[in-house]
Amino acid sequence: MMSKPIFVVQLHDARRLHYDVRLEVDGVLKSWAVPRGPSLDPIVKRLAVFTTDHDLEYASYEGVHRDAQYGSGAVIVWDAGVYTNLTRDDRHKLVDPAEAIERGHLKVQLHGVKLNGAWAFTRTGADWLLVKVKDADADPGLDLTVTEPRSVLSGLTIEEMAAS
Repeated sequence: MMSKPIFVVQLHDARRLHYDVRLEVDGVLKSWAVPRGPSLDPIVKRLAVFTTDHDLEYASYEGVHRDAQYGSGAVIVWDAGVYTNLTRDDRHKLVDPAEAIERGHLKVQLHGVKLNGAWAFTRTGADWLLVKVKDADADPGLDLTVTEPRSVLSGLTIEEMAAS
């Protein structure tokens, strides 16, 4: 039996603080920079800028980048877990995640420490939107980016990582 693909959300304090949402697809981490982080409110559409693929080993990276390859600044693993692909075509047939990204719409079920439930990535021209699907895990009144600032790996905040 194949294991479920992983996802990770890394908080990165580069030129601007942002959340990198990464999904394992075909042996790499497909990545979107989400400036304001994921929202649990299905009405809120968050900008998600598609960025370069990362190696799977990068999923557990925490530290301070001093080089420009990935943008300098502190990085923590804000959330992590596995995901299930929910993307279906017009005939209700499951669409492979790589093909779904190519087509511009990917729907996944996250099983993380902080983020759970269904989420949709939709391309709108050059950029993408990340939206929480209305389900039992949606919670318009809760902002996890405020209430849960710590790494799921080290327990550090982004400020504590930067100071280390």
